[in-house]
Amino acid sequence: MPGQYKAGSRTSVLLVEDEVMIRMMVADMLEELGYAIAAEAGDIDEGVRLVQATDFDIAILDVNVNGKVISPVAEAIQLRDIPFVFATGYGVQGVPEKFRDRPTLQ
Repeated sequence: MPGQYKAGSRTSVLLVEDEVMIRMMVADMLEELGYAIAAEAGDIDEGVRLVQATDFDIAILDVNVNGKVISPVAEAIQLRDIPFVFATGYGVQGVPEKFRDRPTLQ
């Protein structure tokens, strides 16, 4: 169940970001903070596949991945009832309208 973690376990994160250097930097920062990287994707299709095939506790999603809006990945995560946040340089206006209630990191 989301939000309930076993004692001693690290929170695992799914990252979806098309810029390789940014994805690597975010993954490194998260690992330094004690998180485990469950999986990383650089495109929408891979993101959806990983959502369906990977166990993770939370996701960090770039809003614009290779010119496509992240909605299919966010919808797949929402179906699994797993929390996620958006990371974007576009501000909350860049987030798909149906997900504007989600936390957004700029």
